[in-house]
Amino acid sequence: MENFIVSARKYRPSTFESVVGQHAITSTLQNAIRNNTLAQAFLFCGPRGVGKTTCARIMAKTINCLNPTEDMEACNECESCVSFNNNASFNIFELDAASNSGVDDIRALIDQVRIPPQIGKYKVYIIDEVHMLSGAAFNAFLKTLEEPPAYAKFILATTEKHKILPTILSRCQIFDFKRITVEDITKHLQKIAEKEGVNAEEEALNIIAQKADGALRDALSIFDQMVSFSGNNITYKDVIANLNVLDYEYYFGMVENILANDINSILLLLNEVINKGFDPQNFIQGMASHLRNLLLGKDQRVINLMEVSNQLKERYAKQAERCSVPFLLKSLDLANECDINFRSANNKRLHLEVALLKMVEIPRSAVISSEAQPKRETSNIVNENKPIAPSPKPAPAPAPAPAAPATSAPAPVQRVRRSGTISINDTDTKKQEQEAPVEMKNNPFTQEMLVGAWTKFVETNKNISPNFVAGIGKYQPTLKENNEIHYDVDNVLVVNDINNIGKLREHLSKELNNNQFKLMHHIIEKPKDDIAYTDRSRFEKMAEMNPNVLTLKKGLGLNIDI
Repeated sequence: MENFIVSARKYRPSTFESVVGQHAITSTLQNAIRNNTLAQAFLFCGPRGVGKTTCARIMAKTINCLNPTEDMEACNECESCVSFNNNASFNIFELDAASNSGVDDIRALIDQVRIPPQIGKYKVYIIDEVHMLSGAAFNAFLKTLEEPPAYAKFILATTEKHKILPTILSRCQIFDFKRITVEDITKHLQKIAEKEGVNAEEEALNIIAQKADGALRDALSIFDQMVSFSGNNITYKDVIANLNVLDYEYYFGMVENILANDINSILLLLNEVINKGFDPQNFIQGMASHLRNLLLGKDQRVINLMEVSNQLKERYAKQAERCSVPFLLKSLDLANECDINFRSANNKRLHLEVALLKMVEIPRSAVISSEAQPKRETSNIVNENKPIAPSPKPAPAPAPAPAAPATSAPAPVQRVRRSGTISINDTDTKKQEQEAPVEMKNNPFTQEMLVGAWTKFVETNKNISPNFVAGIGKYQPTLKENNEIHYDVDNVLVVNDINNIGKLREHLSKELNNNQFKLMHHIIEKPKDDIAYTDRSRFEKMAEMNPNVLTLKKGLGLNIDI
């Protein structure tokens, strides 16, 4: 019985061409070898399982090959290549910095650097997980890395570039390896499955690729696991069962229930998911990914951004036709908010249920917003600057007389700042819709009549709207030309209280028998109080408030160090 070799080792790339998903890096390295412009040190950084150490070994093998191909690939036939393939090369040294992180290990490496290669052109030192070296080891390595012999090349590999000293980084040519895409991993798994005689469904391999999270080595390990579980026939159902992945059918079904406003089915489906042992937070994260795919499915230009099989892309596009963009965006926002606050929720199941039930109400609002909206009716909110009557009456016959002041075009808002006061003309600058005519009343009134009506409103409403009344009751109003009523407030919240402003205008209109006046408020800026921070300033403030403090100090002959 032959020893089993895991796929990650059995199908480890041995040429630049066979490296998966890192074409930009491999092309750069091949061109550097071809043009004889190799740097003295390289740093390969990136997440696990993306080919850092593999590319380092391929490069070490290729630059020592005695008969490289036109594409700058190793020939695998010369003495140097054969010794490398048999793990017997004396020109290539690998050091695991995780287990050899001390300064003595680096000093031993430096001693080896002094010996020139016996076969080939270069001695290559591959240091894996270089960020694990101690500070003393980095310092010992620094001089050799800066001025190595011409035949010495260093290839450093790490998953945590930020932990490496800047002095080391500045002496290396840095290559950032990217995560391998789901599509590239899926295609690579399909090739391996064909070589191994394994019948694998595309959706099954796609789930494996997604689970690997951009690491090809992890994908190959999962592939071996599935072969052990399913034999030579890997199906989608077997993969989700073995890897504990939630079937996408649950997400399609959940969206269907939401669109149908079927609350009971939503709760039952969620209960089924939880009873199968799936984490509720994983469900809402998967739901967010599903909604994102539906959003991508709305447009063929971005549908390829989905990391799913072609069959699933068609299904997403079909369901996306029934979902409006506002619905998808609002649902995504709800799912994201639920995920963010999930850990802090006391009742996590209820937290998830509420988020899903909120999505039920979105389709209604989305439909309403998409329909043509009718013309707006007369607003019930009273504009502070717009004259009104206590109650609307039938419009009188039009008179040839000039337009009344109420129908004149409103002037833009004017803000005038003067010392301690901001004067604002409360004029609505937005275009008003056509409204029903109102009865005009323009009875003359005096300052005394205005103050009486104002005081009556304050007394009547002091228990109904105490905050508003307290704001307008501090100062008396002033009647000026053109029926402008000016009043002072020291709180901007008062003038933003539209409902009470409307009540005030209606009250004044009724009491004064005049609705052709303008309310002009002035916001009084309160002077900032000087805060005493030091002992001296506190004493001076006390003395200012009570001069007897100074008398007491002098009478007692105190000499306080302040």
